[in-house]
Amino acid sequence: MEPCLVTGLPPFSVHIAMTRAHLFRALLATSVALTASATAASLAPTDWPAWRGPTRDGIAAPGQNPPTQWSETENVLWKVPLPGRGHSSPTVVGERIYLATADPVKRAQFVLCLDRQTGKQVWQTEVHAANAEGGKHANSTAASSTVACDGERLFINFLNGGAVFTSALDLSGKLLWQQKVCDFVAHQGFASSPVLHAGLVLVAADHRGGGVVAALDQRTGKPVWSESRPKLPNYTTPAIVQAAGRTQMVLAGVNLLTSLDPLTGKKLWEIPGSTEECVVTMVTDGERVFAGGGYPKNHTVAVLADGSGKVAWQNTARVYVPSMIARAGHLFAVMDAGVAVCWKSDTGEELWKERLGGDFFASPVMVGDRIYASNVGGKIFVFTATPKEFKLLAQNQLGEEAFASPVICGSRIYLRVATKGAARQEYLYCVGAAGK
Repeated sequence: MEPCLVTGLPPFSVHIAMTRAHLFRALLATSVALTASATAASLAPTDWPAWRGPTRDGIAAPGQNPPTQWSETENVLWKVPLPGRGHSSPTVVGERIYLATADPVKRAQFVLCLDRQTGKQVWQTEVHAANAEGGKHANSTAASSTVACDGERLFINFLNGGAVFTSALDLSGKLLWQQKVCDFVAHQGFASSPVLHAGLVLVAADHRGGGVVAALDQRTGKPVWSESRPKLPNYTTPAIVQAAGRTQMVLAGVNLLTSLDPLTGKKLWEIPGSTEECVVTMVTDGERVFAGGGYPKNHTVAVLADGSGKVAWQNTARVYVPSMIARAGHLFAVMDAGVAVCWKSDTGEELWKERLGGDFFASPVMVGDRIYASNVGGKIFVFTATPKEFKLLAQNQLGEEAFASPVICGSRIYLRVATKGAARQEYLYCVGAAGK
């Protein structure tokens, strides 16, 4: 197996080489960071440019007012069929929507571009022509990673031919570069999305063969740093958080909670205490970081982000797949089994718990004081989420199956769902009030 962007070194040179390597990393990371501010400025506040939205925590930009009720005949602005299959959530930037998908017959993997106003396909780029891998879980797909956009380029992760690759495209669909991150031993599947920060593309690829967390240069795809991980399967996307007074990249899983400096890969802190397999992307309240796990046990945990290793609180709630939302001193979650809950973020005190119904794999999103949560059966629950109370506002059904998370942009909701029938067909819906 290849060493996943890590070069082997003879023992006597390890110390000197590591010192030089860390210096090189810091200098390179600083140089790529200089281009980041201009790129970020090209994104509108209401765009949804990557997994978990503009602030990467599931919270939509303020001031938006998407509908709370819809159906096939109410508040659907357009509906378009999608080729192939995927759980990639929509990425919305400017007048374009970007999605990953895969052809289960040809085993090809693609990025799609649609017009935001009509849903009409603008272009389709084949990123890998064959050898797409979806993993061994029945619900997994070969296109479960969500596209990230920096305003100039698109980035996507695919598991293909026994390895994880990150690819960059321009906004016209031209493939700019492709970098193998590491060999990958597939278990349940692969779903980790690329994370953009300061001119870097951050990629996590945990697996049984021994994974990595790596950083690539956004413009060239060249490796900037890489850190090895334990030989265990895991599915989480890293989170960039501002916590305990500094920028941290945090991720849970492989029985660890880990914080790295996103510019250099240097380990800021790491403690045992998570589960072996995690899916959720971590969130923060500024002092603590929160993670959920579901194998081999159910475990939700809050850890101080200051490096002290102190566990603030923990419980046995199963928040395994849907990511949580932290806001104003409170933590909102939808458990896999369809139970919504609100905890105080500092103590873990449960303020309310309500059953929604159905199984949940998609992550909830929040706008204002409303949360939109989609179950596997295609039903979206809209509820008021305040520490004081839970209030169900509506239940809306589109399609028969939904794994991708909802996206809110410009007071519209973009939903990737599927109908089953004789032949499964995926659709993208745009939900919004007419004229808005």
